[in-house]
Amino acid sequence: MFIWYESGRNNKGYMGNSKLSSVFSVMLITLMINYTSQVKCKEKLKYQLNERGISEQSLNNYLKRAVTMSEFLTVDPHNNDGQQSNKEDDIRLIKNIGAKFIGRAIYRWGDELSFKHPEFLGEATALIKRVHSNDPDVIFQAALFEAVTEEVNQLEVPKWVFLALNRQPERRTFVYKSMLNLGGEFVNQWGKGISVPDITRSESQLWLMYLAGTYLSIGCESLHLGQTTLMGMEDKDLIHWSAFISSVRRYAKTHARRQWVLLDSHATDGGMIVNGKSLLDFNSFPLRIKEDVKTPKHAVLKKGYMDAYYGRSKGCITPSGWICKSMPYLLEFDNYGVSLKPGTSGIDYFVWGYDEITWFYIQNEEYRKAWLVYAYKWIKKNDPNGHLQMPVTRIITLGEGIPIFKNFGNNRSDSCPKGMNLEKTIKQIWRKE
Repeated sequence: MFIWYESGRNNKGYMGNSKLSSVFSVMLITLMINYTSQVKCKEKLKYQLNERGISEQSLNNYLKRAVTMSEFLTVDPHNNDGQQSNKEDDIRLIKNIGAKFIGRAIYRWGDELSFKHPEFLGEATALIKRVHSNDPDVIFQAALFEAVTEEVNQLEVPKWVFLALNRQPERRTFVYKSMLNLGGEFVNQWGKGISVPDITRSESQLWLMYLAGTYLSIGCESLHLGQTTLMGMEDKDLIHWSAFISSVRRYAKTHARRQWVLLDSHATDGGMIVNGKSLLDFNSFPLRIKEDVKTPKHAVLKKGYMDAYYGRSKGCITPSGWICKSMPYLLEFDNYGVSLKPGTSGIDYFVWGYDEITWFYIQNEEYRKAWLVYAYKWIKKNDPNGHLQMPVTRIITLGEGIPIFKNFGNNRSDSCPKGMNLEKTIKQIWRKE
């Protein structure tokens, strides 16, 4: 922006130089103040979330700065998977790279008795406050996974859970067996006593509402609903999911940090859409990495490979009211274990015999960094509605007899001696947005 005037003119009908300079100086200062205010206002709107929902721009901005930091909000002895990260270094990392969306920050896959220990949620609340003291716009995502165990029989159902689902309160514990599919589908799916809850069962809805409300109470503003297709085994028309999600959103209006909750899931059919309206705020899915048979151990992304999501996220009216031709979505390095033949090609869903994040982890540092840049550019070119979720912390499974552990994308240092040195690469990728 500039203002031009001809300093030498003083003809009839024009002001003198001194008076002219003074007026233009005032005009310039006024314009600069207004412009600065507009810029600051726009900055505030970039990550706006309120009781009316989230704009398309703000949602995309959050997804562009998304990372996976599995169990960042969980402290020992309550970690589900692998060793605890260095929380101080993680807080530094979040600030350093400018992450805005912290995925899978807290969850349970079994081990539900942790909810009986005050420090489980207390430490999580404290960590959220620490990060928000640096950046109040950061969103933490909790996960409501497709797994429940018999431990829930020892947890009392709080009164507020019944009320949130418009039910008469009872004094009792959760009942594991009442969450299971009556036909036996996906019972003991993950091992004896570890099953997929059936969303059509009222007890499953109580359990999932308990998880949702509990995570909202500590400051999480996003809930990943896991494999909704599995839990919806008897809900093909999404009738029960629609009712349940409506209850969660109603509860969030009065209990969420900013009166809204962002919901997503691994919606295999391109979304969870009923009569043109999405139940979810965004979709998410694995990257579906394809082996590059020309170069051993290397891999690529390809549209149309297996059930890859590229180009499949459906258009809809979003919960916030705006219309999109394709719902924005996150793409993550998924973890689901190791095949019976690690290092071998040609096994469906596995990359050279490993899950996606483990394949990525075993690459050398140079290739990992180059592959992140490649994946980011490829997704942006082939489906701009997709956003690469950066793999800061996730579960690594190398093979039988080797305990699972977590990868750490942090800079390698005394605070994180096994860091993968991904921070600089992530910052460089994001800086180009």
